[in-house]
Amino acid sequence: MTRIVVADDQALIRSAVAAMLLLEDDLDVVGQAGDCGEALRVVTETQPDVCLLDVQMPAGGLDIEDGIGVIPLIRAASPGTRILMVTTFGRPGYLRRALEAGAAGFMVKDSPADELIEGVRRVAQGLRVVDAELAAASLNLGSSPLTEKEADVLEAAAGGASTSEIARRVHLSEGTVRNYLSSAIGKLGARNRAEAISVATDNGWL
Repeated sequence: MTRIVVADDQALIRSAVAAMLLLEDDLDVVGQAGDCGEALRVVTETQPDVCLLDVQMPAGGLDIEDGIGVIPLIRAASPGTRILMVTTFGRPGYLRRALEAGAAGFMVKDSPADELIEGVRRVAQGLRVVDAELAAASLNLGSSPLTEKEADVLEAAAGGASTSEIARRVHLSEGTVRNYLSSAIGKLGARNRAEAISVATDNGWL
């Protein structure tokens, strides 16, 4: 019997996925969670074989950005748990970040039910499951065009930070920060810093 925790901030989707999995003779849902903090707590308590985790979930009191951020915490708390990301947001950047963080699989929510069920089984068996279209898109993107400093400055600019605030965070002068921002915007073909941040995030370069 494969023991599963389902974590998704949308109660209707979470309940529907759990009910679907419980129809299978070899699958058992041992817990559910609506945010990252709750997911970590439930996984720690139940030590499941597989945790289905959404990308865009509230932090739930943890100092993380999204569901991908809780992956290392879950793996540390329950080393035997394999993590399958199941998300509405099929972006190559999310796929890359999730796999780098330690996820065993990545599927989108509009996948057919039988594919999701089979994905759970494969992940439980120690295999990797990745949406084929996303995998191809991620490979086609190639490596980041940004230097480490450009990426640091662009990441610090997220949330609308001013040039002086960015400079303090990355320990650079304001003039140097402006140069790095301008360079990053140009490399990404963006019109402004907000668009550059969006492009870099979607592609998994931040």
